Amino acid sequence: CLQSQSRPRYPNSFFPASGFSYFRRLGSTINRLESWYSLCCSGLVAQQTIQILCCTQQAWKQALSRFCIDEFSVKTSPYECCEYKDEERWTCFNSQLPNPHYFGKPGYTSPPMPAEPGFSFNP
Repeated sequence: CLQSQSRPRYPNSFFPASGFSYFRRLGSTINRLESWYSLCCSGLVAQQTIQILCCTQQAWKQALSRFCIDEFSVKTSPYECCEYKDEERWTCFNSQLPNPHYFGKPGYTSPPMPAEPGFSFNP
């Protein structure tokens, strides 16, 4: 929650006008996840630290599940972790984290992005 504004966002203008659809899907997933993290950290859906952690974990899984749905909706090979189910999927995603502690970029301030609908926290 503390480093939210120092983690990258990917507005549409970040990508070239054509091609790069895979990277657009990745960027959209990160934007969606950050939006949902903001909801978790705002105090609107979770107040206590343990609830906030639970909320962010649910947001992560829901965002990656939606990414996998998007991956299977195109005629290319899906991202490898999407081919797994349940805990194997999350283990795969966890094993490929380039920034496992999700630290922000020093000196970076993310651009404002619209809120992403579709997340519901189950306390």
